[in-house]
Amino acid sequence: MSGNAKEIVMSVQGLQKKIGRKPIIREVSFEVYAGEIFGFLGPNGSGKTTTIRMLVDLIKPTAGNIVVCGDNVRTHPERALSHIGCIVENPEMYGFMTGWENLEHFARMQKGISEERIAEVAEIVGLDQRIHDKVKNYSLGMRQRLGIAQALLGKPKLLILDEPTNGLDPKGIKELREFIRMLAEGGMSLFISSHLLSEIQLMCDRVAIIAHGEVIAVGEVEELVSQAGTYTIWQVDRPVATREMFRNQPEIALIPDKEHRIDEALLSAMNDPIVTVMEESQVTEWVKRLVDAGIGILSVQRVAPSLEELFLKLTEGEKIG
Repeated sequence: MSGNAKEIVMSVQGLQKKIGRKPIIREVSFEVYAGEIFGFLGPNGSGKTTTIRMLVDLIKPTAGNIVVCGDNVRTHPERALSHIGCIVENPEMYGFMTGWENLEHFARMQKGISEERIAEVAEIVGLDQRIHDKVKNYSLGMRQRLGIAQALLGKPKLLILDEPTNGLDPKGIKELREFIRMLAEGGMSLFISSHLLSEIQLMCDRVAIIAHGEVIAVGEVEELVSQAGTYTIWQVDRPVATREMFRNQPEIALIPDKEHRIDEALLSAMNDPIVTVMEESQVTEWVKRLVDAGIGILSVQRVAPSLEELFLKLTEGEKIG
């Protein structure tokens, strides 16, 4: 993460939203630091977009505070929102106009946006060679980048993107990920909402996990992943005997094939792998025990679980992504 990790760009405290008496968002709190990519992860319907609409003053919260660069969205919305660039859901662009004309149109809605700034954001998002083409001829990835260019016009401190990889092919997703990292390295803070665990894990420094309108965990991605425990995968020449030795050992969890969430590509090259959960300090001891029992060990690997494992643990099995 670049920038000063302690400088808070956005602080969200006790955010709530009720429709009638029904709570939609319950006590959502988190902070976004300068120069970090902050993920907002949850399944569709978990409250992500509703929260984002409150962050940018499109709907009013029932309770709570949102402060952006020291300005409160409730009491000083214009000042607070001047620090934010945002794309909520799909960026709306005029297909019959060129990319440049679209940016000119949005520039008129803000103060002091020069032609030089329009050219600059077109170059930042890599559209400078196609900016005078009609938007109807743009790919989905190009439209997404044009939407980001529009959000960057006012030189925001924080860029909010709601499900930015939706509809993109793998190449477009990779390009967007690299572009987002480049912006963060330049000192900008990014808030990325997504239901795609793999993308959040690859893209973000820290993450807030939301389910049923509540934030259930906030922290660095690797730190949160480590909370789900680490698998030890054994490949041996006598798997039946090895499973018998592992079985009923209080310090070892023997994980059935259908219950782990390890990448199948990793296991496909192995012959009858045995998946366990044990402390790292126990691995050496168990290598010795197995060898003493006449079992040949072909490989032992420690594999960290995915963010999905943590999510399922925290939400007791709710599916995502």
